Amino acid sequence: MEIKEGVFVTLKKQIVGSSVSRAIVYTIGHIIIAMSCNMVITGALPELAIVDAIVEPLINGVWYYMLDKYWTSQMKK
Repeated sequence: MEIKEGVFVTLKKQIVGSSVSRAIVYTIGHIIIAMSCNMVITGALPELAIVDAIVEPLINGVWYYMLDKYWTSQMKK
């Protein structure tokens, strides 16, 4: 029993306290905030606001990746 509890406690500490879990919580919050703002500011339907709130960060992620690759390649010169 002690080993089993030790494993669960260790996993909980590593997952809950990790930057990955904070990034997941931040992303969920970002989507909810973006969806809410979109609906309030533009009067968009909830379905469209949700799509925008999910697609926009994905596009930004790709843009950031490309920008970072270009930036680091220029810094090496």
